[in-house]
Amino acid sequence: MTYLDHAATTPMRPEALAAYTAVLADTGNASSLHASGRRARRIVEESREALAEMLRARPSDVVFTGGGTESDNLALKGLYWSRRGADPARRRVLVSAVEHRAVLDTVRWLGDAQGAEVELLDVDATGLVHPETLAAAIARDPQSVAVVSVMWANSEVGTIQPVAELAAVAHRHGLPFHTDAVQAFGQIPVEVGGDGPDAATISAHKVGGPVGVGALVVRRGLALEPLTHGGGQERDIRSGTLNTAGVAAFAAAATAARAQAPAERARLSALRDDLVDRIRERVPGAVLNGPPLAARPGEPGRLPGNAHLSFPGCEGDSLLMLLDARGIECSTGSACSAGVARPSHVLLAMGAGEEHARASLRFSLGHTSRAADVDAVVAAIGPVVERASRAGALTAVTGG
Repeated sequence: MTYLDHAATTPMRPEALAAYTAVLADTGNASSLHASGRRARRIVEESREALAEMLRARPSDVVFTGGGTESDNLALKGLYWSRRGADPARRRVLVSAVEHRAVLDTVRWLGDAQGAEVELLDVDATGLVHPETLAAAIARDPQSVAVVSVMWANSEVGTIQPVAELAAVAHRHGLPFHTDAVQAFGQIPVEVGGDGPDAATISAHKVGGPVGVGALVVRRGLALEPLTHGGGQERDIRSGTLNTAGVAAFAAAATAARAQAPAERARLSALRDDLVDRIRERVPGAVLNGPPLAARPGEPGRLPGNAHLSFPGCEGDSLLMLLDARGIECSTGSACSAGVARPSHVLLAMGAGEEHARASLRFSLGHTSRAADVDAVVAAIGPVVERASRAGALTAVTGG
C-alpha cells in the first residue's frame, strides 16, 4: 500500500503508541482523589504542560476535547453565545470561504438556528485571505461582529494563512480571533501566545496520535459558553471524563513531531516537489492548485507535504478509485452528500470552474512517506489519467 492521505489521518507514531498502550492498561479517573486518580491526573497535567510549551501558551489555556470537530464547535458556538449574550447586537460571524466543514457547517447552523449573520471572507486564486479583506469586512460594522475564524493552513490545497496579521486586524477592534490549526500543528510553527489567535483548534491524529482526542487552546479570561454540562472538568468549559491514554499519546506524538519538524519540513518538501514535477512530466496538462511550490517573499507558503493537482478531462473520483485499485491511497478533497459527488468548495472559492474542481486529487505526505511512494504514483499516474480521460469522454458523448 502507498499511503498518501496523511492530511486525513496519519499513522500513529511509535512514541504515541507506546504512551497510549502504557496508560491504557492503568486504572484511574483523572477527577478521582485516590492514588490511581492522582496518577491519571499527573499524566494529564504533564501532557497539558508539554502541549502548552510547544504552542507558547499557558498550560491552563489547553482544554482537552474529543477531537478537532468538537474543538471548532466549542470555539465558534461558545464565543458566539457568550458575545451575543453580552451584547445582542453582535450577530455577525466572519469566516473564510475555504474553511473545513467542521467550521463551515457549525457557523451555518448558528445562522439557521441561532440568528447569526454568517459572512464568508473571499480568498485569492491561491486560497489566501488577505488582511485587508478581513479589515474591510469588519469596518462595515465593527460593533456587530461576534467572532472571526480563519484556518491556519488549508486542508485541501495547503495554503498557509497570515494568521498573526489577521489576528492583529481583529484585535484592533477588540474582536476574538479563532483559528483551526489542525493541519498546521506539527508541520509548521504554531504559536498561540502573545499577540496570536485567542483560540486555536488542534487534533491528535493529524500529528501521529490516536483518533478521538484534540484540544482547544483558549486564552484564560476569554468568555466562552460550554457545549456540554456535567462534572465541570477542563475549567468548566468541556465537561466529561478525560481520555487519559489519548491525552498522553497526543503529547507524545506532538513532542516527536516537533523534534523532527525542521528536518521533516525539508524532507517532505523535497519529496512533494519531486512528486509534482514528475507528475507534470507524465501528464503535461496537470495543474497545481494553491500556492507555488517555492514561495517568494510576499507569496503565501504551502504545507510541506501537500500536493493538490487537477487533471482536466477526468473525474477526481475516477482517478481516486483507479489509483486505489493499484494500491495508492489519496483523496479528492471533495465532499459527498447522499451519494452525489460535489466539486471542492475550496477550489470554487479560489475561482476555479466546476469541471476543474471536480478533476482534482490531493496527495498528502507525512512521517511514513518515502521516495518509493512517489515512484509508485509516478509509475501509475499516466495510465490512470489516460483511462479516466477515456471514461470521461465516453460519459460526455453518451450523457450517462
